[in-house]
Amino acid sequence: MIIASIDIGTNTVLLLIAEIDESSLEINPLLNEYRMPRIGRGLKQSKNIAVDRIEKLFSVLSEYQIIISKYNVDDVLVTATNPFRIAANSAEIVDRIKKQLSLNVNIISGKIEAEFAFLGAVPVPIKNKSNLVIDIGGGSTELILGVENNIKYEKSFQIGSVSATENYLKHSPPLDKELNELKFKLQTIFGEIKNKLSPDITFSIAGTPTTLFSMVNELKIFNDSIVQGGILKYEDITKMIQELKKLTPKEIRNRYGMIMQGREDIILSGSLILLNIMKLLNLSEVVVSSRGIRYGAIVSFLKGIQKKDN
Repeated sequence: MIIASIDIGTNTVLLLIAEIDESSLEINPLLNEYRMPRIGRGLKQSKNIAVDRIEKLFSVLSEYQIIISKYNVDDVLVTATNPFRIAANSAEIVDRIKKQLSLNVNIISGKIEAEFAFLGAVPVPIKNKSNLVIDIGGGSTELILGVENNIKYEKSFQIGSVSATENYLKHSPPLDKELNELKFKLQTIFGEIKNKLSPDITFSIAGTPTTLFSMVNELKIFNDSIVQGGILKYEDITKMIQELKKLTPKEIRNRYGMIMQGREDIILSGSLILLNIMKLLNLSEVVVSSRGIRYGAIVSFLKGIQKKDN
């Protein structure tokens, strides 16, 4: 069985095409693609996904359809997260996607998003060990703690790398006042987790940790085989933040190359979010995972098939 899974987020639209071992249900990636149409740009202010962002989204989805057609795909899963949850015009966009592209978009709740992130990020749960997944998106951040496949805590916090940048870091480089205001806001938003979660292993998924890991290890181009399962240390993030806060997005892009394309203006705020969470939980390091919601959507889909078969 071959499944295509598309994850539409605030910042990125990700495509995974994977072959499924029908006996073990293991997901074997055949192709991973990512594009950055930034559909959440200005969403908090206007309450609508902007027309130019919608056109960029359709361009990406049309491109993905061409890619998918080259594989013998059995099912196509399309999962939409925070921007579609909060946009006033999400229903009409979903309807248009259905009519023009024949794709069924599944807008998932923050709770389901957290579950998908956990299912996708934790490769093989170790018995009696707790796993925390930190998923920093563009418009929201999900924290999910589970023991094996049993989720014990999950919450979606309404701040992400894009929304934090748009609402707080309005100068480039940011002013000290802006940085202090964002740090205070993050402490307020995430304060409830302090000393509440004590994971054995912590995974951090999405563009912030994968980009930071690439920066720390001087990777100019994303390499999944190197990034997946890598270790990102608290002190490395701290050093990166001290450097990033002095640079403009253009300077960041020039210094770090292709790995930063489309993320140069939001990597600082994403890094601050991750560091704040790690500080509150006394985490010295996190395991970086390039897997997430698009993988979790497949796991959930396969579980649904199993239930029907039983």
